[in-house]
Formats: sequence, C-alpha cells, structure tokens
Amino acid sequence: MQRTLVLETKNLAGEEVQLAGWVNVRRDHGKIIFIDLRDRSGVVQVVFGPWTKDLYEAANQLRTEWVIRIKGKVKERPEKMVNPDVETGKVEIEPTELEILNEALTPPFPLDTDGYEIGEESRMQYRYLDIRRQRLNKNLIKRHDVTHLIRSQLSDQGFIEVETPILTKSTPEGARDYVVPSRLYSGKFYALPQSPQQYKQLLMVGGIEKYFQIARCFRDEDTRGDRQPEFTQLDLEMSFVEREDVMELNEKLLIEIIHKLYPNKKIQEIPFPRISYKEAMEKYNSDRPDLRKDKNDSDLLAFCWVIDFPFFEKDKEDSWTFTHNPFSAPKPEYTEHLLKKEKIAEILTSQYDVVLNGWEIGGGSIRNHKPEALEKVFEIMGFEKERIKENFSHMLSALSYGAPPHGGIAWGLDRLVSVLNNEPNIREVIAFPKTGDARDLMMGSPSELDNKQLKELRLKIEKLPEKSLS
Repeated sequence: MQRTLVLETKNLAGEEVQLAGWVNVRRDHGKIIFIDLRDRSGVVQVVFGPWTKDLYEAANQLRTEWVIRIKGKVKERPEKMVNPDVETGKVEIEPTELEILNEALTPPFPLDTDGYEIGEESRMQYRYLDIRRQRLNKNLIKRHDVTHLIRSQLSDQGFIEVETPILTKSTPEGARDYVVPSRLYSGKFYALPQSPQQYKQLLMVGGIEKYFQIARCFRDEDTRGDRQPEFTQLDLEMSFVEREDVMELNEKLLIEIIHKLYPNKKIQEIPFPRISYKEAMEKYNSDRPDLRKDKNDSDLLAFCWVIDFPFFEKDKEDSWTFTHNPFSAPKPEYTEHLLKKEKIAEILTSQYDVVLNGWEIGGGSIRNHKPEALEKVFEIMGFEKERIKENFSHMLSALSYGAPPHGGIAWGLDRLVSVLNNEPNIREVIAFPKTGDARDLMMGSPSELDNKQLKELRLKIEKLPEKSLS
C-alpha cells in the first residue's frame, strides 16, 4: 500500500490508508490513547483503544517524536468532536497496524510551540529539531514557493538561469571578503563572492542578454543583529535596457508574488511610489522609509522605489568612495562630469532601491558599459593605474569587446521572505543559519584545522596574546 500524506485524509473518510511520520502529541484519556501523527503536510488524530489489545499495548510505549508507520481506516469524527482549528479536524484514524520505525530521545525543547520563547543558542544547536516545528516548516515551504514562482516567471520572459563561480578573486566591492587558501598555488587565495556582480556583467558581454540566478553570497562583516555571513539573492541582469525597464519588470514580479502567494496581504499603493534620495533623507531621515499608513497592520505592504542617489561620498579618510557599487553608471546627464572628473559631489547615479515597510529588499543600477567610464570611477576613488589593472583588468578588457548597455538588480531573498512571513529576523526563514555572532553551533564552526591541513596549505597560525583579566 502506498503512503498517504496526513493532509489527504481529510477527503478520504471510509478508506484504508497507510501513514508515516512523527508522534506530535500523545494524550491518555482513561482507557483511550490519542496520538497526533505529524508529517510534512499536517497533523491527524489516531485513536487507540483496548478493543485492539496488541495495538493498544504497542501504542502505550509511544512517546513524543518517535517515528511510526500506521495502517488504518479514516473515520468521520462525531459532530461534537470536530476540531475546526486543524485541517484534518473532521476525521480521525482507527488503526489496524502500528510499526515503530525509530525511537527518539526527549527533545531539549518543545516542538509544538512557535519557538520564540526558546533561547537562540539552544535552537541553533538542535536546528534539525527546530525545523520540525510547524512555523519553521511553513516558512521553508513558503520560501520554496517564492523561488519557484520567480524561476517560472523569469523563465517565461526569456531569462536564462546561469550559475556563477563560488571560488573567485578578491576585489574591493565594499565589504570584507571570505578568503580560501589555495593548496596548489602556495601563498595565493580565492575569495568567496560578495555577489555575482562582475560575473553577471560578463554574461551580458557574452551575449546572454537576460540572466538570473538564486545566488549564494558571502560577506565577512562585523556581527550585526540581522546579518548573516552567507545569504541568498535573486540576482538578475538585462541587456539593452534603461532604468525604467528594470524597475518595471521587478515591480511586476513583486506584485505577482504577493497576489499569488500572499493573497491575505494588501499592497498599499500600485504603482509603487518613487522618492528621490534627497527627499527621503529630508522627509524621513532614512533612505529606506516605512510608508505604511497603519504600522499596526501586519498584512499591509508599503513598497516604494528610492532613486537618484549620489554616486560618490566621502569616507573616513576624506577620500571619495562609491555609495552603491563601482560598476554603476551615472544618470545620463552626469556622464560628462564623470568623464571629466569634475563636480563629483553633484553626480547622481542610476541606482534604484526597492524598499518594503522600512527595509531595503533590493537594489540595482544601470552599469557603465564603456571601459573609460568605469576606469574614471576608480580614478576618482584614488586608485593608482597599477591597482586598477591588478583588480579590474578583466572587467576593463571585457567592456572593450563590444559590451551592450545593461543593468540589473539583486533582491535580498532572505529579507523579503522574512518580511512577508511576519518574522522578526532572517534566521527564521533560513534552514541552517548562523547565530547573530556568526557561529554554527550545530556543526561547531568556525573550527580549527589540524596540523596536517595547515601544512598542506603552508599556513601558520599566529597565537594572539591572551587578554588581561584585570
């Protein structure tokens, strides 16, 4: 007999089924034992009574989180026993067979709550158990639904999903790189990508024209409450487009996600309002304003676009640096300023950020597709010719071979799904996240390497002096 999912039993009254899953809850009511059986689809009640002695004695052994297989008949519950809070609440299972597939230790914390009351360290250490709770399970399913819809919609519009390398080169892109030592080339290192920015532009040079990827990204940043060392982006790039083309496509895609997957939520304003960076800072003192008219309504979504960002700003050393990324193009009317390296503070970039309820969920720009324009960006930032060549010769060379005008965007997928699922942070929508201080308590990482590995990589660990306790 084939296995039936628990949720399917709600429409199978009178039929024989085989179910498999975990003991979610066990309740003893006098001579009757009730088991709530849980699988990935939901929970259904199984009733054991003394009228089937062997089954009853076997059920008496069952404990929470034991893994079992059951055969039995789906029966309609008496009207007074219907549970309207459960999707299978109109039926229950009268078992004819019970098989214990695996016993389980008592979990270190309850799994039948939403889990918010449990300390993060405990939840992260036993994340494989934490995922069993209904809230996290639904979050991961919803995340899958979002990425599936994105893939379907973009594929239908002629986009090609292309994977880009994880082992790449360290280049200055804003954050600190994670680096990987090379065993074959002693003293040299790969870097993990902060984003696929350069590769997706190189795909445009390669004539792909419409690219996207659900991309893994890595940034070695100082610990902050809602950051992760590795995270996921929807990354896309398009050739022969202007700013309006990219913004329109992304706005339609976001609206489609809400309408199809979150029909209970309301988008406050369509089309999304547009605000200049200058207006946002003057009016809201933030470049990611929360425009909700009712901030107590958890199902209200206030999207907006923030545009017309300054291209450059001064850093702590009073040198010019980019506000977004060095590959952005200026707005067309400021191109001459860039090429002449004049009126730098006045140059506005083609950058556009999409904001939701006070969170930046995506950002992109039209790119410099001519090598001389990109080179001027690095010169304004004070890069010497030799450094430009060392870090970016591959990009300048590629743009010299007939690069088309192009632009794109990257969404913070973790952030978007967490906001849509009303979660307080992105860790609640990631299967195996790091803690807030970038540790994996389940796997025990980061961890030390043994001497053999260090020797193969020709690495030596320098011990830091112990801090004084006084």
